[in-house]
Amino acid sequence: MCGIVGYIGQDDTKEILLEGLQKLEYRGYDSAGIATLSEEDVRVFKVKGRIASLREEVDPNVKATLGIGHTRWATHGAPSKENAHPHQSTSGRFTIVHNGVIENYNDIRKEYLEGVELQSQTDTEIIVQLIELLHDKTNDTKEAFRQAIELLKGSYAVALIDQQDEDTIYVAKNKSPLLVGLGDDFNMVASDSMAALQVTDQFMELMDKEIVIVKRENVEIQKLDGTVVEREPFTAEIDSTDIEKGTYPHFMLKEIDEQPFVIRKIIQEYQDENDQIKLDPDVREAMKACDRIYIIAAGTSYHAGLLGKQFIEKMAQIPVEVHVASEFSYNMPLLSEKPLFVFISQSGETADSRSVLVQTKELGHPALTLTNVPGSTLSREADYTLHLHAGPEIAVASTKAYTAQMAVLAILAVDTAHAKGVDLDFDPMQELGIVANAMEALTDQKEELESLTRDYLSTTRNCFFIGRSIDHYVGVEGALKLKEISYIQAEGFAGGELKHGTIALIEDGTPVIALATQKNVSPSIRGNVQEVEARGANSLTISMKGIEEEDDEFVIPHVHELLTPLASVIPLQLIAYYAALHRDCDVDKPRNLAKSVTVE
Repeated sequence: MCGIVGYIGQDDTKEILLEGLQKLEYRGYDSAGIATLSEEDVRVFKVKGRIASLREEVDPNVKATLGIGHTRWATHGAPSKENAHPHQSTSGRFTIVHNGVIENYNDIRKEYLEGVELQSQTDTEIIVQLIELLHDKTNDTKEAFRQAIELLKGSYAVALIDQQDEDTIYVAKNKSPLLVGLGDDFNMVASDSMAALQVTDQFMELMDKEIVIVKRENVEIQKLDGTVVEREPFTAEIDSTDIEKGTYPHFMLKEIDEQPFVIRKIIQEYQDENDQIKLDPDVREAMKACDRIYIIAAGTSYHAGLLGKQFIEKMAQIPVEVHVASEFSYNMPLLSEKPLFVFISQSGETADSRSVLVQTKELGHPALTLTNVPGSTLSREADYTLHLHAGPEIAVASTKAYTAQMAVLAILAVDTAHAKGVDLDFDPMQELGIVANAMEALTDQKEELESLTRDYLSTTRNCFFIGRSIDHYVGVEGALKLKEISYIQAEGFAGGELKHGTIALIEDGTPVIALATQKNVSPSIRGNVQEVEARGANSLTISMKGIEEEDDEFVIPHVHELLTPLASVIPLQLIAYYAALHRDCDVDKPRNLAKSVTVE
């Protein structure tokens, strides 16, 4: 869960590296560093902290046209300057940056590096020290790099420079994302295309266990056995202006406001000229052919999957199981005869989900990925992909990708129902258009939601969300948003479960946010509100127009009952945002978290 950027060309590399790292800071921000190479002089600058601190550390007089950089989310070793990348070999000849987790780093240290004095607690330093050792035997940097890569087990994306070679960056990856950016008289390496959009929109995908030799004039991809691989570049479908905050104070607020436009974009992309759903026929056939769907996801995407289960079962009438990716890998359930696996991931690089994809592919089962990043690992390796069309999401706390996931899942469910001949009184595009309008109205109510946040959450240490049916799943997502950016201990519960233990935690002033958007369960959840109020809770009820009651604190516009989660989550996102803001938390980059979870 780190970000890598490298540049080799004609221009001064340090600003290109710093700009690229700034775009990758959402991937990790415990520490950061760059290394530049010029006239066999390697200069390394690194800090504990953010890119802004790194800028102050970098010597402005350094001139170089080759360099590598890194922004870190700690896995091995605490956040510190010593553990920050780049790392160097003992002699200083080799310098490396790395994303991922080397599972056998201790074995390598014991077998190959006995007596080598390490300068950090990272698995990354093991790689660069190993390369130096192998180079002492081979006197060939590429061969030493190749041999080292063959010995590594786990996930990695690495970029290496050799002090005695000013014309090459050595690159390899396995399970961790990495791209090569192509230009005229320059080339780049980046964990994400956003880091290189400042200079190019042409990229080349890299596959696992390939060795890539990146020079100013060309890029050569080889398999570990030395076989040269030819691969065509692709054009990144991202506008660099999409990844700027503009006039917004935070990316999260910008991305909350973008949700109505995302829904309209999804309607546009998934509707043909006859106002019918436009979907890959192969996806449609895969949905029809399966006897059970297994949704695999993590975090917010898992919560979207819980709601996707409701859409698919209620409309397409196919049984659905939703599994946490990290658990499924180690505890696979008994599978049906004709399963279809659906992977949901904003980045398309989630390591736990990819682990499940590898397992299920070995079993011969088809896979569909829903992702926001075309060409990502999960998209590339699955049989089918549905694009979310949400645009770049920079804030660590997901907002617009979550609602995009739900919208695409709803379209998938309706399309499958139509393909199976199920009669639905439901026009998904029309109803999603209504949802987009409702979202727009809700994002315009920021002052009211900020006031409610101040009244209910200004001093609290904890908060509970309750709901029934699909409201329960929205509450779970609302609790995650609140805890991950404001650090308020928050949990989402099914309303009926309160009396089975949770109500013991209610005391005078405990905030309880209740969702009541489903007509059939509204009386029950309101009964739960009375139960917590009787124990001293400070309750806040969010209901839907048409089933609201006089004392409800906030009412969302009326939308199709099955699609209420797309609208009812908006006030919860804004409540979390303002709670974090009022507590002086870093809204876009909450502590200990990273956007793209590329390690298991």
